[in-house]
Amino acid sequence: MSNTSVKATVAIPARLGSTRLPGKVLLDLGGKPVVQHVWERVCKMKNAARVVILADTEEVRSAATAFGAEVIMTSPECRSGTERLSSVLAQLPGEFFLNVQGDEPFVDTEMLDALVDRYAETRCELVTAVAKITDPAKLQNPNVVKVVRGSDGRAIYFSRSAVPYLRGVPAEDWITSGKNTWWSHIGVYGYARSTLEAHPTMPVTVLETVESLEQLRFIDRGMSFQTIETDYHPVAIDTAEDLENARKLFA
Repeated sequence: MSNTSVKATVAIPARLGSTRLPGKVLLDLGGKPVVQHVWERVCKMKNAARVVILADTEEVRSAATAFGAEVIMTSPECRSGTERLSSVLAQLPGEFFLNVQGDEPFVDTEMLDALVDRYAETRCELVTAVAKITDPAKLQNPNVVKVVRGSDGRAIYFSRSAVPYLRGVPAEDWITSGKNTWWSHIGVYGYARSTLEAHPTMPVTVLETVESLEQLRFIDRGMSFQTIETDYHPVAIDTAEDLENARKLFA
């Protein structure tokens, strides 16, 4: 149950250009654009003061305005949701911000509220969500990003590799061994305002480049990066097959 006086400004970056599934945020899902489902779920949060869609094309702006959303235009040159949000920070008051992907129509509002609560408890510079890995194949899959956490819930490192390494145990037995718990990263971020203000001046780091994970830029700088645990697993829409699966789930 949310009990914090902190309220988040929630930004939903909705980029029209997508290499694998062009225009995915505006594709139909149950009679509405995909991004409208995201917006409607986010609007049900207890800890949201303001919800805004960050658009980079007139098509997205027009569609979002039509279903009642507040829209701010951003440059198509932005390379990430973080960059998109930091680029319009001057137009957004508030001390804490959530970045929710525009292609996750089933996003869990309780998880989003919990991210705000975690910030209120710790006043961390960033916060994100993690889910327990129970499938050995996922642990070894480089597309599943792993999070190494400290005993206080801090994110110590993010990697595409299966970390930490479990010495003396065959990899296929790591999860069943009971010697460690592995966590996957759920790609929703919360930021203190100061973090977003600093972002444009933060150079890309070697770790970020080699793992191709933007969150390592913050870890490299020693920033306080907290986590919450969730059972939510994203149903992001990246391919035509993903869209069909989402339509089946929706039906």
